[in-house]
Amino acid sequence: MSNASIWRGVIPAITTPFTADGQVDHAFLAEHARTLIDSGCKGIVPLGSLGEAATLSFDEKLAIIRTLVKALDGRAPVIPGIAALSTDEAVRLAREAKALGCSGLMVLPPYVYSTDWREMGAHLRAVIAATDLPCMLYNNPIAYKTDFSPEQIAELAHAFPNVQAVKESSGDVRRFAALRSLLGDRLELLVGMDDAIVEGVSMGARGWIAGLVNAYPKESVKLFELARDGGADAAAELYAWFLPLLRLDTVPKFVQLIKLVQEKVGLGNERVRAPRLTITGAERDAALKVIDHAIANAPAV
Repeated sequence: MSNASIWRGVIPAITTPFTADGQVDHAFLAEHARTLIDSGCKGIVPLGSLGEAATLSFDEKLAIIRTLVKALDGRAPVIPGIAALSTDEAVRLAREAKALGCSGLMVLPPYVYSTDWREMGAHLRAVIAATDLPCMLYNNPIAYKTDFSPEQIAELAHAFPNVQAVKESSGDVRRFAALRSLLGDRLELLVGMDDAIVEGVSMGARGWIAGLVNAYPKESVKLFELARDGGADAAAELYAWFLPLLRLDTVPKFVQLIKLVQEKVGLGNERVRAPRLTITGAERDAALKVIDHAIANAPAV
């Protein structure tokens, strides 16, 4: 596959499934990844925010990568998130990911520590330079408290040929226009927030690192294709149905909520790893109202 092709289409940020005793459920992980690809998704991104990567040990991360590379067997790229508490650990994870057969990397800022561009830029440069794999920068200031500006992203793109894409999750669709004005078509642009997919595609994004796709893969692929090929009007009806679910991706308990949707539609369970807990009470009732309404009115795709 060409490098450009791995950044296009719907690429699930896959959830990490857990067994009843809290271990990673590798059998289901492999099955779920194949289901997503069979539904038209173009790759798999494990070890991201939705994958609860900050709660996984280094060895668990490697085991997840091994499972996915084996399960997909070259059918689609595995593009793990690379994040850690320290730059050294992130570099080591990047190198191990290449050795295990990954096709690209999603490069994140470090966990917990957020600072100025001098330090954050040095972290990114170290991870990007650790391998020759194509890299996608992940900008999510809401979750990671670090905002990579279009100018800073352009700086990295000019310095490293293997920086090929950016997952933009600031919530500001104007960032796409800013990146285009600085870089033209140098980088592939990907939407990183579910409820901005149609808007992002209209601004030039050609990929979607999606969350609710874990529960609704065929609908996610269809929505992306409608937005890409026909614009907002073509996608309007499906988007209107999907939006209440997609908005579950942009709140603090998005992991619990998306896993709850997976359980309700029969594509997983809602188990999460502490400190997360499954949602309860009025919060659960409100979520189930949205989910049950979507299930009852699901369109044929």
